[in-house]
Amino acid sequence: MLSQQDLKQLSEKGISEEMLYKQLESFEKGFPFLKIEAAAAVGHGIVKPDDGERKSFIDAWNDYKSAGHRIVKFVPASGAASRMFKDMFAFLNAAYDVPTTDFEKEFFENIKKFAFKEELCSKCKDNEGKKIMQLIAEGNYKAVVANMLEAKGLNYGQLPKGLLLFHNYDDGARTPMEEHLVEAALYASSNNEANVHFTVSHEHLQLFKQKVAEKVEKYSKIYGIKYNVDFSEQKPSTDTVAANPDNSPFRNDDGTMLFRPGGHGALIENLNEIDADVIFVKNIDNVVPDRLKGETVEYKQLLAGVLVTLQEKAHRYLRQLDTGSYSHQDLEEIIRFVQRDLCCRRTDIKELEDADLVIYLRSKLNRPIRVCGMVKNVGEPGGGPFLTYNADGTISAQILESSQIDKSNSDYMRMFKEGTHFNPVDLVCAVKDYKQRPFDLTKYVDKSTGFISSKSKNGKELKALELPGLWNGAMSDWNTVFVEVPLSTFNPVKTVNDLLREQHQ
Repeated sequence: MLSQQDLKQLSEKGISEEMLYKQLESFEKGFPFLKIEAAAAVGHGIVKPDDGERKSFIDAWNDYKSAGHRIVKFVPASGAASRMFKDMFAFLNAAYDVPTTDFEKEFFENIKKFAFKEELCSKCKDNEGKKIMQLIAEGNYKAVVANMLEAKGLNYGQLPKGLLLFHNYDDGARTPMEEHLVEAALYASSNNEANVHFTVSHEHLQLFKQKVAEKVEKYSKIYGIKYNVDFSEQKPSTDTVAANPDNSPFRNDDGTMLFRPGGHGALIENLNEIDADVIFVKNIDNVVPDRLKGETVEYKQLLAGVLVTLQEKAHRYLRQLDTGSYSHQDLEEIIRFVQRDLCCRRTDIKELEDADLVIYLRSKLNRPIRVCGMVKNVGEPGGGPFLTYNADGTISAQILESSQIDKSNSDYMRMFKEGTHFNPVDLVCAVKDYKQRPFDLTKYVDKSTGFISSKSKNGKELKALELPGLWNGAMSDWNTVFVEVPLSTFNPVKTVNDLLREQHQ
């Protein structure tokens, strides 16, 4: 039974009673595992264009851009970078005072290579009266780390990852936010404008806006374009209630229910509010210096070219179906397009009468499209491309995380472990229908693909509920096409020492 305090809390968050009960029911019932046909591979769910096709797709994208369509670069940039510094927080709190683990040794042996070294040196001098190398020489390693992580210094332990200094340049070090502005100019601009949208945590919003305002004019001059940069926060209405082990609402010490952010799947709401014809989606930390951007730009254009080529064809077929003027041979051509090009198969399709076939084809053609870059698997943690069964009996391309796979099924686990490709979160999305009306993206979410994890608060155990992931269940009912892209386009920074990799130097 909900109290008046509970009802007030729900109202303030914009969460209905029905939604709360559905979330609590999810804790009781859990989520079904997905039925998998196979891990996707080149020639079986993953496209690998040859040189001629690659040029053709890139030309198609440049033609599309020149026609004046609205393009947006969408960058999930929420959250602090604290996980990136997990090992250095551990060193700060360790019983020992000198670098002991391999990670700690690597950090200090290469400290001069970090793009934030100069700023950190300045903070050390302000706060300790000594520069980094002087502190290291006298064995005061922890003072260096404290000045990197804590508010008295760079405050990198609390800042968003997008505002840390990643790469060195002759005219000063750059943050990932700046690298995304550069990328937008290189492949996602049209009409001499680049539209960039960052999703940011509430506590970082003002600082992010301030940093963008400081930098945007510099890149406008370099690339001769106007930037339109906007921001959004994850909506409180997408938070999920935490539960006790008995599936009742977990309560804070003051009696209020504990709500937690619903994971990156909540951002489908933010994506849904963007006015665009095409939206690029890429994580904040997957950026490289200018000297390595060539392949990134080329393959972004390739993915976008594949997207607009598929969309043009799908729209043409939909307009043809609207006229009612088509033969059975025409329908067979559309079936081949849906099955081969859009990677959506139905085993009983030959049994459908033409009238039912048209209804089916229309439903599969008229939905959002995403083209996803996939890199060869090199053992990075995360999801991958699969061919899976959907609720309507069709088989289509989906990006799965390990949590969606039944670990007691040895065949499925083998597919997951032996999969040839990995999801680097490299998406290009078409979000308008053939009549130029925006799709309601919330209607294409598979709500049965959430995830429950075990957490704790103040020493008490709790269950946490994550919404279907943005590129997993939240886009489950989109047309999905996988394209192989080179590993050079995937350079995430998960720990501070990743910045020492050659690709970030």
